[in-house]
Amino acid sequence: PKNRQDEDKLSSSLNKLKLEDETFETIRNPETAQLLIGGQGTTHIGFILDRMKNTYKVEVDTHDQKIVYRETIRAKGEAQGRHKKQSGGAGQFGDVFIRFEPTTEEFVFAEEIFGGAVPKNYFPAVEKGLRETFEKGPLAGFPVVGVKCTLYDGSYHPVDSNEISFRLAANLAWRNAVTNLKPTILEPIYRVDVTVKDDYVGDIMGDITKRRGRVLGLEQKEGFQVIMAEVPEAEITKYAIDLKAMTQGSGRFARTFLRYEAVPENLIDAIVKEYKEQ
Repeated sequence: PKNRQDEDKLSSSLNKLKLEDETFETIRNPETAQLLIGGQGTTHIGFILDRMKNTYKVEVDTHDQKIVYRETIRAKGEAQGRHKKQSGGAGQFGDVFIRFEPTTEEFVFAEEIFGGAVPKNYFPAVEKGLRETFEKGPLAGFPVVGVKCTLYDGSYHPVDSNEISFRLAANLAWRNAVTNLKPTILEPIYRVDVTVKDDYVGDIMGDITKRRGRVLGLEQKEGFQVIMAEVPEAEITKYAIDLKAMTQGSGRFARTFLRYEAVPENLIDAIVKEYKEQ
């Protein structure tokens, strides 16, 4: 809402509008902190916003939907992380050597410690430090996925070492290694089924290609053609509006999340710039 004090009124008005109109929906995205509203097109959304303003006296600011990206690494590397702090009395000391490499799993933590270089009771602290660090990636602050972290050496101090020291040491190891790990950004890819009349098939397939999409196939259904494709979410945030314009209001589509894929190299800088400015 434009007025922070209208938060409760906003929630209440949206609930009432949903009761009146089953084709209207709202979703709170926890990662972007955006409240997303969905309807049957720009006219419908405009009508909803007018109702909120005139009937419920709530004015809102609107923005484009943010894409939920991820970050990952493309190369293997290793680094030391050494945290040492002395300020009278007991200090802080943690020292780790960690190897980082790409994996198909979301996150893997392993250890190859020999001879007690790092005591076992500090392994969970190292893992926790890495998990916390991976909440914000090095490029644009998106969560980091697809990394295997192997703790293979380190050292400790019998008095000054503690959990916080090893958590901070793990963070330093990642920061020291990351520039050599070829970090990149991953984007969500969606399966899109577009239903159109025969006359529009060529135009729609050409448009999907322009949106960095891949056409998977075509099938006939109840007198219509269904184009099956995979398209990055960033290219279809306003597809409902565009599809109506291209098919004189007769086209429709359904989408389903599939997976994350690496963003083309030439687009990374623009994404980083956009999200850092926010």
